[in-house]
Amino acid sequence: MKQHIKHHSITVAVVLGVLAIGAGAFVYSGIYNIGADDHHTKPVFAVMQTLRENSIHARSKDIVVPDLNDPQLILKGAGQYAAMCTGCHLKPGMNDSEIRPGLYPQPPNLSQVRVAPKEAFWVIKHGIKMSAMPAWGGSHDDPTMWSMVAFLQKLPDMTPAQYKDMVAKAPADHDMDDEGGHSHGGFADEDAHGAADMQDMQMPAKLESGHSHDAAAAEGHDHEHVEAAPPVEAPLSMEGMKAKAVPAAEAVAQAFHTALQHGDRAAVLALLAPNASISEGGHTQLRDDYANGHLGEDIAFLKDAKITPVSLGSMPMGDAAMVGSESDIQATVKGKLTTLRSRELLNLKKDGKGWKIVSIQWQSAPVSGE
Repeated sequence: MKQHIKHHSITVAVVLGVLAIGAGAFVYSGIYNIGADDHHTKPVFAVMQTLRENSIHARSKDIVVPDLNDPQLILKGAGQYAAMCTGCHLKPGMNDSEIRPGLYPQPPNLSQVRVAPKEAFWVIKHGIKMSAMPAWGGSHDDPTMWSMVAFLQKLPDMTPAQYKDMVAKAPADHDMDDEGGHSHGGFADEDAHGAADMQDMQMPAKLESGHSHDAAAAEGHDHEHVEAAPPVEAPLSMEGMKAKAVPAAEAVAQAFHTALQHGDRAAVLALLAPNASISEGGHTQLRDDYANGHLGEDIAFLKDAKITPVSLGSMPMGDAAMVGSESDIQATVKGKLTTLRSRELLNLKKDGKGWKIVSIQWQSAPVSGE
C-alpha cells in the first residue's frame, strides 16, 4: 500500500515538473502572440470573461451607492464622460472611433448598455488589467467617479441631441483643462468644449412667473443671513433648455412661482422634496431650514412686487428634469423703485406620477440703468 502511494506521488511530481518546464518554455519562447489583433480562442476568452465578471462582482458587492438622481451630479458626470470616455465607449449617435477597432477585448458601448452602479464605480476606480480601461481612482476623487456612474444610468436613454445639450451644460473640469484633456485614447471628445458656452442665455418661450432677489438683499432687502456682499458667482446657464421640452416639469415650476407670489406656504413646501436644497447668493439651505426662515422673507418680499415673465425652458434627464427661467422683478427697496433681472434654475425628480423640486438656484442683478 505504501509503495502504491509512493509510486503515485512520484508520478504526480514528475507530471507537475514536466508541466512546469513546459509552461516555462512556452512563456520564454515567445511562441504566444500577445498582439491585440490576434484574439483569444473561444474557451480562453470565456474563462477570462467569467474571471473578470466574478472578480468585479466580489469586490463591488458591498459598495454603498449614493443618490444618483441628483441632476447636478449627473451634469458633472456628463462632462467627465465626454472628456474621458467617448473614444472607447462611444456616445449616442456615434458608431465608432479611431481607437476602438484596435481594442481587444472590445469595450462596451455605454450609450446602449446600462452597467450596474456598484460594478461601474469599481471598474472606473480600479480599472481592468491588460485592457484599455485605466484606474481613474489614481487621479479622480470618489464624488467625481460617482458623477460618471450617475450619468451612465441616464446615457442609454438619451438621443444624440439630448446628450449634446447636457454635455454643453456640464460644469468645466479644471483638472482636465490643466492637463489639456484626457481619454482612453489620448484625446477628448469635442462636446467637452461646449461648457465654454455656458454663459449664453437664450430661451424662446414665456413663463408665468419667476423669483429671485439676491441683489435686493445686497441693496437693503433685510435677510438675516446676508451680512456682507455675496460672493461672485458664474451666471446660471440655460444652455440646452427648450420651451415645453418637459411640460409637466415646467407646470410644477410655474405652480411653485404662483405659490410664492400668493404667500401659500403649504403649496410651496408641498412642491419641495424632503431633502431639497435652496441656493441663493452663495448660501445654501435645506428645505426645513428654508421653511423656518427664508421662506417667510421671500413671501414678504414678493407680496407687493411686480413680476414680469421673460423666458422659460426645460431639459429632460431621464427621470429627472431641469427648468430654467428669467423674469424681471420690480420692487421698492429703501424707498427706491428697483428692477431686478432674476434667473432661476430648478432641478426636479419624478415622484410617482408627479414631480418634486430637489434643488433651487436663484440669482439676480439690477437691470442695466438701475
